Amino acid sequence: MCNFALEAAPATEPGAAKETEHSRVTYDSYILGPGDSLQIELLDIPELSGTFSIGPDGTIYLPRLRALYVEGLTVEELRYFLTEQFKTYVKTPQIFVTPVGYRAVRVYVGGEISRPGYYMLSGGQVIEDQLNIREGTSPNAFRAQSSSLKDFQSARLRLLRSAPDDITTLQGISSTPNRWPTLFDALRAAQGVTPYSDLAAVNVIRKQPMSQGGGKAQAQVNFLSLVTEGDESVNIRLFDGDVVKVGRSDELLRDQLLAASRTNLSPDFIEVFVSGRVKEPGPQSLPQGATLNQAIAGAGGTKLLRGGIEFLRFNPDGKTDRRQFSYNPSAKSGDFKNPVLMSGDVVRVNDSLLSAGVEVLNEITGPAVGIYSVYSLFKP
Repeated sequence: MCNFALEAAPATEPGAAKETEHSRVTYDSYILGPGDSLQIELLDIPELSGTFSIGPDGTIYLPRLRALYVEGLTVEELRYFLTEQFKTYVKTPQIFVTPVGYRAVRVYVGGEISRPGYYMLSGGQVIEDQLNIREGTSPNAFRAQSSSLKDFQSARLRLLRSAPDDITTLQGISSTPNRWPTLFDALRAAQGVTPYSDLAAVNVIRKQPMSQGGGKAQAQVNFLSLVTEGDESVNIRLFDGDVVKVGRSDELLRDQLLAASRTNLSPDFIEVFVSGRVKEPGPQSLPQGATLNQAIAGAGGTKLLRGGIEFLRFNPDGKTDRRQFSYNPSAKSGDFKNPVLMSGDVVRVNDSLLSAGVEVLNEITGPAVGIYSVYSLFKP
C-alpha cells in the first residue's frame, strides 16, 4: 500500500480564524481542468441547472454567472465557490456538483523505462487496444521490412515514430467509464521495463489542491508486488499532471524482467540485429529476457571460421555500451559475454584471421577473374 506524503505546505497565516469542525469544508483530491463535464444542480431551480463543460481556457459558462474560471479547483471547492456566487441571485442556494465526464489524464513517465515521455491515458482498455494494433508487435514485423543494419535501424525508428509520440494521444472516455487510468497503464504505455528497472522503487509525484496546502506530494510504490503477487493495492489511480519515475538498479534484475515478461506489462518480443559470421544474419525477434547467445542461436549459429563477438547498445542517457569478447556458448545468462538483450541491440560475429584473409583475397581476385572471363568470350 502507498500513502502520499506532502512535500511542502504553506504555513497558516498568523491570526487566521480557527475553523470549527462543523464549518470546515471537506475537500476531495480530483483537480478539475479543461475537458471535464459536470452536472450542476440548484435545488428546485431547474433553469439554473444542467450539464456544463470546462473549456480550454479553464472557464465554465453558467446561467446568470456567465464565465467563471474554475481550473485547479476540486469538486467540493467548486461547489463551495458556486454557492457563494449564486447568493447574489438565490437567497439560500443548495448546490450539488457531480462529474459526469472526465478528461484524459496526462502524465509523465520517466526514469528507467523503455520509452520515457508524456502520455495521455483514458483507461486500460483503450491502451490495450492501441498497443495490440501497433506495428511491430508481430515477431516477423522487423524481418519483413529490414534486411540490413541500416534498414533495421530505420525500421525501428519508424516504429517508434508511428507508435504514440512523446505525447501519446489515447483520448476520449474509456469504454469502461469506471476503469480509471492506473500506474500499470502508464508503465505499459511507456512500453514496459528494461533489465535495470527497479519496480520496487517507483515514485509517483502529484500536485496537491490548494485546500490541502498546495505544493506536491510524493509516494514510493513497491510495484513489484503487483507483478509477482498480483497485489492490486499498489496499482494506484493516476491523476492529471502526475509524474511517474521508475528507479534504476545498478545490477541486472533478470528475475524481475522474466516476471514482467509473463504479464502484459511489456511487449512480448524485442527486436535485435545479428550480423557477421552467422548462418542467417539479419533482424531477430526474441522473447523478453533473451540473451546474446540465444540471438546467435536464432540466427542459425556461427559459421565455421569466426572470430570474436562485438556487442553494441545505445542507452537512453546517450552513452554507448560497446563490448568485444570471445564467443562463449556456455556463458551464464547476464554474464559480460552473454548479456540480457534490449530492443535495438546489435550483435556482430567478427571474422577470424583466416576468414578475413579469404574475404580479402576474394575481393582482390574477383575483379581479375571477371575481366578474364569477359576477355575469354571475345577471344578468337
